[in-house]
Amino acid sequence: MGQTDLSPPLGRHGGWAEAEPPCDNAAYAELPARPYDFLTLAVCRALPPLWSLLGLRRAAGMMRHYLRGTGSPCRVDAEALLALPAVRAAVDAQLAGWRAEALERWRAGPGGAAAYPADSGWRDALITRRVHPDWWLALRCVEFRLTGTVRVAEDGRVAIDYRVAVEKAWNFDRGGSECGVPFTPFARLHETGLAREFTVTGEAFGHA
Repeated sequence: MGQTDLSPPLGRHGGWAEAEPPCDNAAYAELPARPYDFLTLAVCRALPPLWSLLGLRRAAGMMRHYLRGTGSPCRVDAEALLALPAVRAAVDAQLAGWRAEALERWRAGPGGAAAYPADSGWRDALITRRVHPDWWLALRCVEFRLTGTVRVAEDGRVAIDYRVAVEKAWNFDRGGSECGVPFTPFARLHETGLAREFTVTGEAFGHA
């Protein structure tokens, strides 16, 4: 029968204890709406149908959710996110670190089978236009956290069972920009109550 390691989890070095909080935009409906805010709203309402025609379904769905103004969490397909090379590489790097750290502890231990809890903390992976245009428009980057158990058999073979949690504050950062397009007019839709920021969530499970 194996032993369970009760020391701090593997892999926490460099990870954040909490997901990144929302940006410092004004609070929902805190500012009065101006005529140009309604022009921005009209532009945003035209984007989801256009993006859907171009096959950018995820981006269209995110913008629609923002414009609905409920502020409710939006669930994404974490398995599809994990299929993106940039995200997969970030997750695989964490799993490789767990594997190496577990073997180091196992070799320094009394021998026999052992199990080690692991937790990456919150980390992020950048999604660029080249990686996937739809996910880039939908999220631009993703925050993820791996938790799981690393088991080392008596002969040194390693098996990992893990869960990937995804969480991201979906908003437009006031003062930010992308491809020369300023985000402040879009952030004002939240600040004036014409749209509402929300949290993106998701989870997936794996074995390595």
